[in-house]
Order: sequence, then structure tokens, then C-alpha cells
Amino acid sequence: STQEAFRIEYDTFGELKVPSDKYYGAQTVRSTMNFKIGGVSERMPVQVIRAFGILKRAAAEVNQDYGLDPKIANAIVQAANEVAEGKLNDHFPLVVWQTGSGTQTNMNVNEVISNRAIEIMGGQLGSKKPVHPNDHVNKSQSSNDTFPTAMHIAAAQEVNEVLLPGLKKLQNALEAKSKEFSQIIKIGRTHTQDAVPLTLGQEFSGYVQQIKYGVARIESTMPRVYQLAAGGTAVGTGLNTRIGFAEKVAAKVAELTGLPFVTAPNKFEALAAHDALVELSGAMNTVACSLMKIANDIRFLGSGPRSGLGELILPENEPGSSIMPGKVNPTQCEAVTMVAAQVMGNHVAVTVGGSNGHFELNVFKPMMVSS
Repeated sequence: STQEAFRIEYDTFGELKVPSDKYYGAQTVRSTMNFKIGGVSERMPVQVIRAFGILKRAAAEVNQDYGLDPKIANAIVQAANEVAEGKLNDHFPLVVWQTGSGTQTNMNVNEVISNRAIEIMGGQLGSKKPVHPNDHVNKSQSSNDTFPTAMHIAAAQEVNEVLLPGLKKLQNALEAKSKEFSQIIKIGRTHTQDAVPLTLGQEFSGYVQQIKYGVARIESTMPRVYQLAAGGTAVGTGLNTRIGFAEKVAAKVAELTGLPFVTAPNKFEALAAHDALVELSGAMNTVACSLMKIANDIRFLGSGPRSGLGELILPENEPGSSIMPGKVNPTQCEAVTMVAAQVMGNHVAVTVGGSNGHFELNVFKPMMVSS
């Protein structure tokens, strides 16, 4: 029955029916009603949700130091851990296209952790007792400082766990090919016309250097990404926090992630601007340019087999045509160039978002972190 499938919860605008098997609450449901944009493919990235789990755990542990009931703090920590581990992903239905501060996602996280913590403590879902989503889970926090903090945590983890290892693996592979091809003499080309000779190894050494510089560019942006906004609360003044809260939360996040996070030296900048992420996106844009050039060179040098340049023999990974038997295409190169084009487009979006921080708060946050 409807009564069994839903429970009634309230926000400041009134009552709403919440699915009885979900940990989220009224504010999350209201957001799904107000922002029916994009569907499942446009949901907030799971990396951001998991970063929120890390942040909420850190905040609960620090709040316990400042007097939060240990039973409540421990339940929040357990629930936040489950969020950070991706165990509760089904309870985060909100899309990127919402308020530009990310408030609805912060409240989605608060509601999920609150209700899961209530369940852990033997209470009733939706009662907000004994664990309140605002008073306990969001204690000493605002969406305006938690969302940018989660943005930085998510970006830093993706860079360290995915982007840099991938680039270094590519650099090593290109370096191996450069050595393998060191004795192969070929014609160089400028303006797409024949020029003077060089070795294929020398040509590939240029690609190696591009990726090496790309890694260095990404790494050089990270000190600003490691600065966290937590503790700035609504406008950067730290209203409703304790002295030392910001530093302790950053230290706790660093401990939980193994990354060198610190509190941002100026919270007004950390809330109103996202120059650190624009800078990181710019470095990624440069890497995308490098990868576009390298992938294009490789696919053109592998063109043929009978009437192209035919200098490289590319791996045959799958059939290339639905009409021409035996045709094989440079599909990996094509995939890389499409990804590079998307990264360039994402950088335009990040640039527009980053340039639109009005007064004390940038309100393009969800789009920026998604891009």
C-alpha cells in the first residue's frame, strides 16, 4: 500500500512523501521535484558523494572533540564511512543541475547520514532523532563551505588515483616505443610535406616529453587543490564554528585520504572563487591538447594499409566496418581524440563557471566539479 511504500517527512515548506526504503528525506525529494533535468546520467558524480562521506566523518570526529555526544558522533562516523565506501550510492538521486551552491546535495548527504545513523541507533527513519541532519551531521558547516571542500577532495583523489597513474603509464609506454624505434630512420614532415630525416624514436621522444610536462603541469596545480574551504561556513567568516575547527577538519581529511590537505588560508577566496579548479582544468586542457596531437599523429602514420602513409602497424583490436570485410580502424586513437575534445569542452564550462563567482559565493559549483 501507499502507506507502507512511503513515510511522511517535513521541511520548512511542508510535508512530502519519502520512499520508505530510502535514507534521504524531504529536502532531497523536493529537489527531485524541482529539478527534473537529465535523469540518471546527470546525477552528481559518485566521487563527490564519496568525498562528502569523508568530510562528514572528519567533521563528526572533530565535533566530538568539541563536545558532540560520542554515541551520536560514532553513529555519524559509521554512516559517513558507508557513504565514503560507496555502499549507499542508491540513496543519492540528485542531478548536477540544481542550486549552484550544491545545497541540495549537501542536504541529501546530511539526510542520508542522519537516517542511517538513526537506524544504527535503533530509532525511526525520518524522525530526526536522536541524529539531526542539520544540528548534528552538518554541525559547524554550511553548504557553502562543505560543497567546495568535497569538490577539492574528489578532484584530488581522481588526480592521484586515476589521472596521474594513467599519464605515467602512457609516458612509460611511449618511452619504450621511443627506444624500440631508435634505429628506424624515416622522413620528417613539416606543413604535412616532406622535410628532412629523423628516427622514429626521435619523433616518439617528443611525445614522451609532452606527457612528462603534462604530469608536471598537473602536479604543479595540486598545492592549491589541497586547500580546503571547510570552516568558512556561509560567507567565509567561520560563523557558528569553533576556533581551530577548520584546521582540525583539514588534518582529519588528510589523515583519512593520505593526501596533504590543509585548511585554506583565506576562506573568502575559497567560497567566492574556484581558481584552483580552473587552474587544474587548464592543466588538464593542455594534456588534452597533447593527447590530441599524439593520437592524431599515430593514426595518420598508421593509415593504409595500401594507400596511406603506412609507417606504423597499429594493433587490430576489433572489426572496423559493417560493410567492408577485413577493415580495421584506429579506434583507440579515435576514442582518445574524442575524450580530448570533451575535456577541452569541459574546460570551457569550468572557465565560464569559475569566472562567475558573484560577491561572496560562486554558484556554479556542481557544474564545475562535474566537468
